[in-house]
Amino acid sequence: MKERNYKIKQIADENVLQIYLYGEIEPGYLDCWGYYYGSTTSAEYIRKAVDKAGTISSIELYINSVGGYVDEGVAIYNLLKRQNVPVTAYIDGMACSIASVVAMAADKIIMPSNTTMMIHHAIGACYGNAKEHREYAEQLDKISEASTNSYLVHAGDKLTRETLEPLLDAETFLTAQEALELGLCDEILDPVDLTDSKEVVEQAEQRKNPKAKQAAAELTKMLGKKPPQESKPTQHEKDSFDFFENYFKNKNYL
Repeated sequence: MKERNYKIKQIADENVLQIYLYGEIEPGYLDCWGYYYGSTTSAEYIRKAVDKAGTISSIELYINSVGGYVDEGVAIYNLLKRQNVPVTAYIDGMACSIASVVAMAADKIIMPSNTTMMIHHAIGACYGNAKEHREYAEQLDKISEASTNSYLVHAGDKLTRETLEPLLDAETFLTAQEALELGLCDEILDPVDLTDSKEVVEQAEQRKNPKAKQAAAELTKMLGKKPPQESKPTQHEKDSFDFFENYFKNKNYL
């Protein structure tokens, strides 16, 4: 993963802000010992990158992500939409789940022919009584509505809600050509080297997010490798994850 996920590229007298959204989109977090871990894919990190960049002529967003936290992705989407400069998104491997929504903030989305995009309705976990489950379902519906609108806005006349909804229900992986036909991509380039995707796969395979694991398996196929066999955790490993499992239980994923 890139140590610093942004840089300034100078073209003539203009400054172009390049942002690399590689890996799972997630906020920073406090561990059980009180240590804070920052995230280079958080909305706050990208906000600071934009602020530090100063006067820029455009933004280039490079995405290779299996998705992640809905609220972080939506915040990044809105942050990019507010910019007064052109935004171009390049899909360097995958743009899955909420990462595909972030891509929709760009004025232009470019996909090499061997990359992919995955779209689906919001998912999440809820622990509580029937009333709390119904309220949570309503919340997921609202989140899905917001993401659906982002696809429709970018696609314009190429895509209707009637065409999009079955694709979201089916949790669809789109090739670059399919994304182009639906208006979710604006230009297709020659194939790219997916070597850098190996680290994205390794990171996703360690996550509890089932959609991240699903996307990682798909990316593994793109890399021409067999997905790893999952092993059952030992009792010690299970106990070690209890704290984090309880913490993430009510987090939304897209």
